[in-house]
Amino acid sequence: MIACLHTEDIQHLDALVEGCRRVAIAAHTHPDGDALGSAAALVCYLRQSRGKDAVAILPDSPAPSVRPIIPDGAPFLFLDRQPEECRKRIAGSDLVFLLDCNGFSRTEGLQECFEASPAPKVLIDHHLNPERERFDLVFSTPEISSASELLHWVLLSLPDIGGDARKLPADTAKALLTGMTTDTNNFANSVYPSTFRMASDLLDAGVDRDGVLSTLYNQYRENRVRAMGFLQYEDLRITPEGLAYMIVTRDIRERFDLEDGETEGLVNVPLSIDRVKMSILLKEETDHFRVSIRSKKGWSAQQVAATRFHGGGHENASGGKLYWPGDIPAPANAAAFLERVSHECLS
Repeated sequence: MIACLHTEDIQHLDALVEGCRRVAIAAHTHPDGDALGSAAALVCYLRQSRGKDAVAILPDSPAPSVRPIIPDGAPFLFLDRQPEECRKRIAGSDLVFLLDCNGFSRTEGLQECFEASPAPKVLIDHHLNPERERFDLVFSTPEISSASELLHWVLLSLPDIGGDARKLPADTAKALLTGMTTDTNNFANSVYPSTFRMASDLLDAGVDRDGVLSTLYNQYRENRVRAMGFLQYEDLRITPEGLAYMIVTRDIRERFDLEDGETEGLVNVPLSIDRVKMSILLKEETDHFRVSIRSKKGWSAQQVAATRFHGGGHENASGGKLYWPGDIPAPANAAAFLERVSHECLS
């Protein structure tokens, strides 16, 4: 187990689950593998182990590259597809979970519905600055690989599981390992001793890790691979201070028919270059760039995200947004902005 879990909190959680009938499980907008993995794992546990009517409700549909994380038969609702059903389900739930984000603001269009719900609310998250005052029960620590890992230890602490991962539903165990694998970039970052213990537990419980890796990394479309090659060869820039950056413009997305999520992992690649301290990937949206930041030990991605990109996250893996005309006059000014960030933050 891990130090942040306390017996009274586990007992409180068990009582909340035992006393509820319908559960709504939320995660952040633009759900990544950890958001989907933790949500799917909790849905399957509550339905299969506790007999609850549990549904995951997310602000928008997942990218095709991570959609296979959701097990067959695990009910998910998405605001962009089923708006009325999402709202009715939240209003009719008597227990709410929020996973992989520190507050309901990250659920965007669902925020008002979740905050208005009179149901008890439970937060399970690994990001900084959890909004504790908005929840009846909080499990939160940044000293862990992922929300999926934190959920793993929470579930193992419950009386019906009793520390034995083999008692977890098979769908739950697989989703937990999948979510953790994505958030650590397959054990490349944010890894702790507990992370390896979790993986060992789940492998011992029968999870097929080779199958998980195949689903995550061997199911891409050809154009995604070609786009990754193009961006690394034609678009990668490295500043004298050691910032590597790439800018996925709208033109590049259209040229390669890139779907949402198909640049996942690209930001990590430049860190393999010896002189690179930090890597930033910008992806053009309607009025802003989505920003992904990764850094080597000793250089704070989190600080750069917070001070330059309205964001945050973990010390070496963070994200944010770059707006125009608020931060830069137009998309064409993004490269110059990144050059200034490099000089100011990495010199």
